[in-house]
Amino acid sequence: MSLAIQSEFAAALVDPGLAMPEGLTAWNGHQPARRFGVYRNNVAIGLIGALASRFPAAERIVGEEFFAAMAHEFIRLHPPRSPLLLAYGDDFPDFVAAFKPAKEIPYLPDVMRLEVARGRAYHAADAMPVDATLLATVEPAGLAELALVAHPSASVTRSIHPAVTIWAMNTGEIEFGDIAGWTAEDALVVRPQMTVEVHRLPQGGATFLERLFSGADLGRAFEAALADAADFDLSANLAGAFTAGAFVAIR
Repeated sequence: MSLAIQSEFAAALVDPGLAMPEGLTAWNGHQPARRFGVYRNNVAIGLIGALASRFPAAERIVGEEFFAAMAHEFIRLHPPRSPLLLAYGDDFPDFVAAFKPAKEIPYLPDVMRLEVARGRAYHAADAMPVDATLLATVEPAGLAELALVAHPSASVTRSIHPAVTIWAMNTGEIEFGDIAGWTAEDALVVRPQMTVEVHRLPQGGATFLERLFSGADLGRAFEAALADAADFDLSANLAGAFTAGAFVAIR
């Protein structure tokens, strides 16, 4: 089968609007339109299932039927490019952000970005978090120049919505209830051992960790966080990050 025919075949599998490629035959010599339709349906069900497994909170928020329709449109426009589906759907939140039927749920893409971060953390390399007591061996005058190396699984997600609380309510982490004070929520996602953890960050915490994860020294990260939140507590944020297992080395 030529590359052109393979491409045509693959495109028709994920797009019901395309006709079955010409030249296909079945074992009994008949035109395999019915068999192709079954195969197309199985592919769609499989890919929708793969997306649902990556975005369980999103599916619960919008319902199975709406999620399946949204996922089907995503699959049609963004078919898999690899036989490995571990990363398939990483760009699904951006698609949903522009998906008109979901416009009335503005927090949905951010909840999904949190789910993407959790998936990446789950598949990240294993590493032993560094012990915070090592900071005590550093001379106070040199603290500002320290660089903290991020755990391979660690990342920060940001949202202008209470995305962490909404995610937690829709995954059984916390009970459903009214959200008092609809405020922005940022999160540290990390897998220090076997379980992926989501930690809601205090104001300025996301900026602080983002700077550290990108290679900034402690002094510069603190300055950036302080500019973001005048009451930023360096000690509390450092302690929280170390307790969460966000770093693997101190340099």
